[in-house]
Amino acid sequence: MSTPEGPRLVLVRGDITEQDVDAVVNAANSSLLGGGGVDGAIHRRGGPEILAECRRLRASHYGKGLPVGRAVATTAGRLPARYVIHTVGPRWSETEDRSELLASCYRESLKVAEQLQVRSVAFPAISTGVYRWPLGDGARIAVETVRGAPPGGVREVRFVVFDEGARAAFAEYLG
Repeated sequence: MSTPEGPRLVLVRGDITEQDVDAVVNAANSSLLGGGGVDGAIHRRGGPEILAECRRLRASHYGKGLPVGRAVATTAGRLPARYVIHTVGPRWSETEDRSELLASCYRESLKVAEQLQVRSVAFPAISTGVYRWPLGDGARIAVETVRGAPPGGVREVRFVVFDEGARAAFAEYLG
């Protein structure tokens, strides 16, 4: 079921692992085996079921890891969500424009959400942590990409940010 205006965009300052949504997006590393930041928090709170599914993905389709800009889903384990959509963001580079790869993370995650027939998705600020993407530019790319996605069954997209600086950056583009 599709809506002509697209999903409702919501900004939340809080913990992405506590969001009661159908799918939470994980800013994963290519190994899919957990890490720091959002990735570590999702794996810790979600429990061993997420890691077990990630290991199965590595043993089958993603032996070399999940490529940057792609997305894949697993169970959400003990999270309030039903699914975790893992996507690998690009590292910031001053010498190479990787904006399309960052936009692809949001587009591919929404495609996976559509395939899962979910109605609500929570995104972190992909690549703006340890991958050092400038927060304002990351927020702009996130909001523009989600707004530009074709309408579908996703009714709500939450941008879940951890601190006031990130909230202000996203608020600027959400209007």
